[in-house]
Amino acid sequence: MSVINVTKADFQKEVTESEKIVLLDFWAPWCGPCRMLGPIVESIAEEYPEVKVCKVNVDEEGELAQQFGVMSIPAVFVLEKGEIINQSVGVKPKQQLL
Repeated sequence: MSVINVTKADFQKEVTESEKIVLLDFWAPWCGPCRMLGPIVESIAEEYPEVKVCKVNVDEEGELAQQFGVMSIPAVFVLEKGEIINQSVGVKPKQQLL
């Protein structure tokens, strides 16, 4: 499965109502650590079809970032049935994210 770019308009459908566990990556194109984490997030999307991988561009979707209390990026949240079950800030190795 490929990475889904999420906006406020489709957030509820793609994340909150998802039957799958969702890995939600808050990022920005100008962020060096975000660019380092990007390939890791994409490989998780390809290798783990049971996980829905979504990305939120904080420059375009500031309201969503604020809703999640994102102060630093990259910030990764894991949600199950719309509830946050884990979160991480900064670049982490793939095994640590999993």
